[in-house]
Amino acid sequence: MSMSDPIADMLTRVRNALGRQHSTVSMPYSNMKEAVAEVLKVEGYIADYSIRSQQPRDVLQIELKYVGGRRDRRSIINGLERVSKPGRRVYVGKNEIPWVLSGLGINILTTSKGIMTGQKARRLGVGGEVICRIW
Repeated sequence: MSMSDPIADMLTRVRNALGRQHSTVSMPYSNMKEAVAEVLKVEGYIADYSIRSQQPRDVLQIELKYVGGRRDRRSIINGLERVSKPGRRVYVGKNEIPWVLSGLGINILTTSKGIMTGQKARRLGVGGEVICRIW
């Protein structure tokens, strides 16, 4: 089965796993999904990720991060939102990169210098396609 938006599928799998308080979530591997997972790990939104070789395709496994005790456990991620979609791409210039919750969240952009946060893109002076917002 062909998938029209694999990044939206990744974000939905993470959102669903967080809603059920799963410790890990698995999805089909791609280079772009790995780059998004790396940004989430560096920014502290997930604990870790790994790539497992399986047939017929590799699997990206993300270890989710929670705070609090057993009864009052809450996710680090409060919200995930896909911004640029296959039907409507959203591109921003270096001076137009939006803030998420006044700097409390992050944008993930794909730029000519790779996939990075909006803050890093502002610092490097590059714009690009806004993939998603996370807070």
